[in-house]
Amino acid sequence: MNALSLFDLSGKTAIVTGGGRGLGRQMAHAFADAKANLVLCSRKLESCEKVCEELRAKGVKAIAIACDVTKESDVTAVIKETLNTFGTIDIVVNNSGATWGTPAVDMPLEAWNKVMNVNVTGTFLMSKAAGHVMIKQGGGKIINIASVAGLGGVDSRFMDTIGYNTSKGAVITFTKDLASKWGQHGINVNAIAPGFFPTKMSKGLIDKGEAFIIERTPLGRLGGEQDLQGAALFLASRASDYVTGDVLIVDGGMHAM
Repeated sequence: MNALSLFDLSGKTAIVTGGGRGLGRQMAHAFADAKANLVLCSRKLESCEKVCEELRAKGVKAIAIACDVTKESDVTAVIKETLNTFGTIDIVVNNSGATWGTPAVDMPLEAWNKVMNVNVTGTFLMSKAAGHVMIKQGGGKIINIASVAGLGGVDSRFMDTIGYNTSKGAVITFTKDLASKWGQHGINVNAIAPGFFPTKMSKGLIDKGEAFIIERTPLGRLGGEQDLQGAALFLASRASDYVTGDVLIVDGGMHAM
């Protein structure tokens, strides 16, 4: 077998939450390049539709579905429509995310709950719903998007986002535990912990601390348009069949400092 064929996703179907922009869009394009069918979902249907047009131009099938990942009924609808359209669910990327910047002593409970519900509960609900399908199929790939902010404490002068950091730490533990439980079903569950990529959600932080980030990043730059694609494709493909419960850090080396 040619090693490059391990990355081929022909005939596979991937769901990417938060697929209408930023890192979700970047990963969706990687899967399309590998010939997967795509389902993009988020609360902003128009953004997902726009990206789907880009993906179809590459010769793959892609559909957009409106979905609030904190609502089980919305998640169930995504699973149902995916199966009706493509017949299988082989890959799920839990990418939808929310953040809130404020000192811990001032963090409103409503904001805390919003961040935890999107980042943790949303990841659980989509994994659970897709898991029912993957268990019956005899396998699948789940990729949870964590963050380097979930690996440990962060200096508040740089990133005062305790809700976000806590939620991403929870995503890492969730990933490891689910991998332990679903390996028997042939389901690989892994996480990617990105560093700092210019996205709409990270714009304020990067505008404020870009020099701080680059100074503490061995590769000396922010994440680029294709820097997450290889990691996502690896974890979505047969190339990672013997990898589960892992956290792949993609941060230019910042965590090593």
